[in-house]
Amino acid sequence: MRTAETSPVSATEAKSLFSDLEPFPALVLAVSGGPDSTALMVLAARWRKARKSGPALFAVTVDHGLRKEAKREAANVGRLARKLGIAHRTLRWTGAKPKTGLQEAARAARYHLLAGAARQANASHILTAHTRDDQAETVLIRMSRGSGVSGLAAMTRISALPGDDEGQIKLVRPLLDIPKARLVATLRAAKIPFADDPSNRDPRFTRARLRGLMGELAREGLDARRLALLARRLKRADMAIEAAIDRAAAELTLSPAMPGAIAFDAAGYARLPAEIALRLIGRALAKAGDEGPVELAKLETLKAALDAAQNAGQKGGNARFRRSLAGAIVTLAGRQITVERAPPRRGKALTTGRRGNAKPAKSR
Repeated sequence: MRTAETSPVSATEAKSLFSDLEPFPALVLAVSGGPDSTALMVLAARWRKARKSGPALFAVTVDHGLRKEAKREAANVGRLARKLGIAHRTLRWTGAKPKTGLQEAARAARYHLLAGAARQANASHILTAHTRDDQAETVLIRMSRGSGVSGLAAMTRISALPGDDEGQIKLVRPLLDIPKARLVATLRAAKIPFADDPSNRDPRFTRARLRGLMGELAREGLDARRLALLARRLKRADMAIEAAIDRAAAELTLSPAMPGAIAFDAAGYARLPAEIALRLIGRALAKAGDEGPVELAKLETLKAALDAAQNAGQKGGNARFRRSLAGAIVTLAGRQITVERAPPRRGKALTTGRRGNAKPAKSR
């Protein structure tokens, strides 16, 4: 018996899923051949066919060279794309593959290849088939890694393409609120076959292990719908916090003594709520430094030390503070907190004062 959670996606729904993309000249569809991305291509083709005008659709399949079946699956995607009236290309990830962090490396390679295809197609948007189930799994992964509010807000419908330093290409997830079961039902109703990637069940990978727990969690009430709802609510809270940070920055920013530095009124900073103060200094570090967003735990450690210095100053002690993080230096002197680019150190990464190189930033 079909329910709202297992019924095929209708033409009316498809129209609403893609309607905001109509003005763009071209769209790239990332299609692996699995059920989710195949359904994305089918629904996008139906939407485009029902319109007199709209963007040109280009399906791109990335063969990572990790499974012998991938070449055949890419060919199947190409045949279906031709039937749907969509241009198709297969791109291959060549070269040596890492022994550790394989999924992360494959993801980075995939986005790099998709970005190149988008530029060739004059497309500023790449569509992926992330579903509500993927959103739920992302929330669980980030919970397991200790992410903060921003990280637990998980994926959004539109975001910057990872690795696109120019910031010109956007990643769009039209199916983010759609359960995977509905996409499978859509394909079965149309009698369209799809591939099955066994790596999606490989217990070596974190996402696959958590996917295996979803049934048990659902029986306790923590299903994909609830986890996705949590992500939406946290995103709403995250946006409110970011607006508060904008206001704090406008009120507390001072004219720095050095070009390129960022300065805040120290007394006003000390009065901020902890989360606002944490993110404000994090923004400044990311902007002034040269290592990108700061890992949350390291940022919390720096702020705790800065707070201790300010508290000591209020009690008549030494209020001076100077510490480096993420390629920047934070200094407390007198009535001002200054964040500036750290000088180069002969190939050594700056840390928060402890030995060891800085690690890549994690989702907050």
